[in-house]
Amino acid sequence: MSANNHDACEHGCCGQRAHQHAHGHSHDHGHSHGAEGNDRAERIRIGAGGVVFALGLVAEQVLDGGREVELALFLVSYAILGGEVVSSAFRNLRTGRMFDENFLMSVATIGAFAIGNFPEAVAVMLFYRVGEYFQNAAVRQSKKSIAALMDIRPDVATIERAGEFIKLAPEAVTVGEVLLVKPGEKIPLDGVVLEGESALDTRALSGESLPRTVVAGDVVLSGCINQSGVLRVTVTKLARESTVSKIIELVEHAADKKSPSENFITAFARFYTPVVVALAALLAVIAPLFLGGAWAEWIHRGLVFLVISCPCALVISIPLSFFAGIGSASRRGILVKGSNFLEALNHVDQVVFDKTGTLTRGVFEVTRIEAQDGFSTATVLEYAACAARFSSHPVSLSIARAYAATADAHTIDQGTIGDYREISGQGASATVSGKTVLSGNARLLQNAGISVTEAEEIGTKVYLAVDGKFAGVIVIADTLREDSRRTIEGLKARGVRKTVMLTGDNEATGAFVARQAGVDEFYAQLLPAQKVEKMEHFAAQGAGKIAFVGDGINDAPPLARADIGIAMGGLGSDAAIKAADVVLMTDQPSRLLDAIDIARATRRIVWQNIGFALGVKGVFLVLAAFGITTMWEAVFADVGVSVLAILNAVRGLRPPRTA
Repeated sequence: MSANNHDACEHGCCGQRAHQHAHGHSHDHGHSHGAEGNDRAERIRIGAGGVVFALGLVAEQVLDGGREVELALFLVSYAILGGEVVSSAFRNLRTGRMFDENFLMSVATIGAFAIGNFPEAVAVMLFYRVGEYFQNAAVRQSKKSIAALMDIRPDVATIERAGEFIKLAPEAVTVGEVLLVKPGEKIPLDGVVLEGESALDTRALSGESLPRTVVAGDVVLSGCINQSGVLRVTVTKLARESTVSKIIELVEHAADKKSPSENFITAFARFYTPVVVALAALLAVIAPLFLGGAWAEWIHRGLVFLVISCPCALVISIPLSFFAGIGSASRRGILVKGSNFLEALNHVDQVVFDKTGTLTRGVFEVTRIEAQDGFSTATVLEYAACAARFSSHPVSLSIARAYAATADAHTIDQGTIGDYREISGQGASATVSGKTVLSGNARLLQNAGISVTEAEEIGTKVYLAVDGKFAGVIVIADTLREDSRRTIEGLKARGVRKTVMLTGDNEATGAFVARQAGVDEFYAQLLPAQKVEKMEHFAAQGAGKIAFVGDGINDAPPLARADIGIAMGGLGSDAAIKAADVVLMTDQPSRLLDAIDIARATRRIVWQNIGFALGVKGVFLVLAAFGITTMWEAVFADVGVSVLAILNAVRGLRPPRTA
C-alpha cells in the first residue's frame, strides 16, 4: 500500500487496509480515475527518489571528503520516498496507533541514518516503495477481477410512455411500467414478459451456460442478457428490490461476516506486532550489554528485525483469499453471505435435504401409462387429456402436458367434449366423441361397476374407463432431479458422514424417493415444526456442522435452525435470499458440491499463505537476530512475502479442483 494510505492501518498493522481491499469492489468505479492518478504520482515519486539516490551513490564514489553532499542527496531522496511514511507514523502516534507499518519502517530507516548507514536507509525505503507499488497493483487487479464477476447491474432502462420509448435510469422506473428490451441488452428490472419470445443468457445470475427460452407470461430477472428476440416486459419490482441489486449487495457485504481464520489473524497481529517490537528493542539495547560487540551492529540488527516483523502478508491476503472464494462462487451461481459461511462449508458433517423441489422437481409428471383390453397407451392418454380439458387440477394439467408432448398430439376440439362433470374426491366424467369417459381414482370406476386392476407404483394413479370398459391407468409422480443421486454420492466422496431427507409426504413416497436418491435416512409425514425438531435431534447427535438444503420458500424454520442454511432455486425467490446463508441460484443440488469444493480450495490457499508468511518471516527473524540478514533481505521478507501471498490469494478466482 502506498504511503498516502498508510495512516489507515490499525494496531494489527494493515487491519483496516485488509478490510478496504476486501470491500474495494463497491468503490472501484467511483475511484478508478483517482487510482490512476495515484499510480502516476507514485511512479513519479519512485522515479525521482531513485534518480536522487543514484546521484548520492555517485557522489559517495567520486567525491573525496564530500560527506555533506552525500548526506544532502540521500536526505532529499529519503524525503521524496519516505516523507509520507514518516508523517503518517507521527500522525498515528498522536492517535495511539503505534505499532503499524509506518512506525516500523520509520524507526528502522531513521535509525540507519543515525548510525551512518545513509545509502542503506534510502535503499530500504526505495525498495519498500517499489514493492508496495507492485503489491497495490496486485490487490487492485484482484479487486477488478472480482468486480467483473458481478458487473451485471444495467445502467439504463428503455420504457414505453404515452406510445414513446424513453431511456431512464432503472431507479426511475416504477412497478407496472413496460420495458422494451432489445437483443444484446441486459434486462434492467425484474418483470413478466408481456410480449415477445427470446433466449436469455442467465450466466451472471445462475452460472448456467445454456440460454433459457422465455415467452409471454414468463418471469424474467434483471441482469440476464436478451440474446435474440425483442421483449416487452411489465416491471414487477423496483430497482432496489430487484434480483440483481440483492445479489450485488450480498456479494459486496459478504466480507462483513468474518471467518474464524480472519478473526484469529486479526487477534494474532494485534499481539504479535508489539511483541516483536519489544524483541527488537531487547536485541538492540540488552544484547550488547550481555553478549558484547559494537552497539551500532546490534542496533542495526534490531532495525532489520523491525522491518521483517510486520504481518501484512497475513492481514491482507487472508481476507482477500475469502473474498476471492466468494467471487468465484458467485460466478458459478452460488451466493455465500459471508466468509464465515464459506469456511463452515469445510466442516459439514450432515446434510439434510427437503424432498419436494429440492431432491425432486416439485412438478407432477406422467411417469407410466398402462393400457388394458385392446386400448393403446396413446389412446388412453388422449382420452384422459380430453377428460381433463376443463380442469385446473395439477394432475389434470400434467396429463395435458404429457399429451401435448407426444408426436400424435393435436389440438383438442372442445366441441367433441360434452356432459363434463367433476365428481368430488373421485375425478371427472365426460362424453368424448359420443363415448362416455370416466377419469379418476379406482373408487370412481368401482362405483360405476367397472372392475379395476390397481397399479402398485408410487404416485398418483388416474384410472380410465371408456363406455364402461376399463381402458388403463396413468401414473403421475414428482420425479427425481437428474443430479440428485450424483449430489448424494459426491457428498459422501467429500467426507460428509450422513445425508438425510425430510418430507411431508407419506411413508411410501418418502421411501421411494429416498431409495432413488441414495440418502442414508428419511423421515416422512413431517410438518414444518417437526422438521425443526428433527434438526435439533441431528444437532444433538453430530459433532460437525449441519447443513439444510431447501427451496427457501416454505423451509424457513429448518433453514434458520441449521448451522448452514442452503436455499436452492434462488432465481425469483425472495424468501431464499433472505432465509439462507448460501443460495444456489439454479435448481441443481449438485451446485452444493461446487460450493464445498470452492470452500476447500479457499481454505487450502489460506493455510498456504499462513504457513508461507510465518515460515519465511520466522527464518528471517532468526537470521536478523544473528546479524546475517541485511536490510534489503528484510524488506523482501516483508513486502516480497506480501506480494506473493496476495498473488496466491487471487488464485481463488479460478475454478477449484474437484474432490
